[in-house]
Amino acid sequence: MRLTRQDIEGVAHLSRLELSEEEMEKLTGHINRLLENFEELQELDTDDIEPTSHVIPVYNVFREDKSRPSLPPEEVVANGPQVDGACFVVPRVVET
Repeated sequence: MRLTRQDIEGVAHLSRLELSEEEMEKLTGHINRLLENFEELQELDTDDIEPTSHVIPVYNVFREDKSRPSLPPEEVVANGPQVDGACFVVPRVVET
């Protein structure tokens, strides 16, 4: 399946991209080469290949979730630009 220049122009229009003539030619060739590569891959026999979700082994890199003491509220708000008790004061972001 080959894409025509009109196909690329249509996609560019829908994507709201302004492409020059040179970019249009370059993209048409590039996308058609990609499609040819995918067609070639589709010819491979993959019946005996086990499906995978990742090409390399994946393992959990998170630390163990343990509860531990936190900072007292006074220390937490000590560096805040505006503080009211144990709370930060921030500008209102909801329009009324």
